[in-house]
Amino acid sequence: MKLMLTTLLSSLVISFSVNANDLADYRKVPGITGTLTSVGSDTLAGMTTLWVEEFKQLYPSVNGQVQASGSSTAPPALTERTAQFGPMSRPMRNREIEAFERQHGYKPTELRVAIDAIGIFVHRDNPIKGLNFAQLDSIFSSTMRCGATTPILTWAELGLDYQWAKRSIQLFGRNSVSGTYGYFKNNALCGGDFKNSVNEQPGSASVVQSVASAVNTIGYSGVGYQVSGVKLLPIAKQGDDYVQASQKNILSGKYPLSRYLYVYVNKHPSKPLSPIEREFIRFIFSAQGQDLVEKDGYIPISPALAQHELEKVGIATK
Repeated sequence: MKLMLTTLLSSLVISFSVNANDLADYRKVPGITGTLTSVGSDTLAGMTTLWVEEFKQLYPSVNGQVQASGSSTAPPALTERTAQFGPMSRPMRNREIEAFERQHGYKPTELRVAIDAIGIFVHRDNPIKGLNFAQLDSIFSSTMRCGATTPILTWAELGLDYQWAKRSIQLFGRNSVSGTYGYFKNNALCGGDFKNSVNEQPGSASVVQSVASAVNTIGYSGVGYQVSGVKLLPIAKQGDDYVQASQKNILSGKYPLSRYLYVYVNKHPSKPLSPIEREFIRFIFSAQGQDLVEKDGYIPISPALAQHELEKVGIATK
C-alpha cells in the first residue's frame, strides 16, 4: 500500500508541476477590503507572508495577520473561525476533519498550493557523502523500524575518519505540532518514535541555523531553508544510490522525501466565499502567487492542478 501511495504521489507531482510562468496572471478586481487571517504551518510561514504582503500591495485597504505556530494549530483555528486560512505541511488527520465537521456540518476544503521536500542537513565541513533511510532511522529513531538493528551515535559509525571518530552526533528536528515532524516520522522513520536526544526546534529556520552552529550536528527541515553554513545531503531509500534534492528529482518523484503543501479553508458547500477570501485564493494560484512559491524555495504547481483546486472552492478559471 505504501509503495502504491508513493507511486501515486510521484505521478501527481510529475503531471501537476510546472514553471510558475505558465499560470494565468492575477488581475485586480474592485471593492476588495477587510482582514486576512492565517494560522498554521511554520514551513509555509515565509510563503504565506509573501502572499499576504503582495496581496496588500494590490489592495492597500486589506489588513493581514499571519501566525505560524505549526500545522496542528490550523485545524482548530479554522474550526473555531479564528482564522480564514490554515496552511499545513501535511494533510489534515481524520480526527481534525471530524472535529471541524461536527462544528460546521461539512468538511474543510483542502487546497494543494506548492511542492516541498524534506532535506537532511549537516555542517558544511562534514565530509559524509549521503545517507539512506536505514541510517537515518538509526540516527534519529529509538524504535528502528526501517531495518536497522543498532543505533548510530557517533560519526565513526557512519564511516568517517579519525578526525570525526570520537564526535557524537547532535540531533535537531521540528517539534511535534509541526507537519514536517509528522512527515519525517512516518516516512524516514517508518512510523517509529524519535530519540529523546533530538533537540526539537519551533521553526524550520532554527533547525538549519542550529545545524550550522556546530560541526557534529545533523537535522531535518524543508529544503527551502538551506543556508551557507550547512550541507544538504543526498539520500537513498536503501544502499548508496543517493539522490540529490534538486528540483528535477523532486518533480520526477525520484527524491524520496517530497510532499505537497496545503492551505485549508472553511468553504460552505452551497455558499460562495467572501470576496476577500475568493480573491486571495485566486492570487495564490496565479502566476504572481506561484512565483512567490518559487522565490521562497519551493516548487510551484501547474495550471492543471491550479484549475482543479480553484474548482473545489467554486472559482471559475475561464
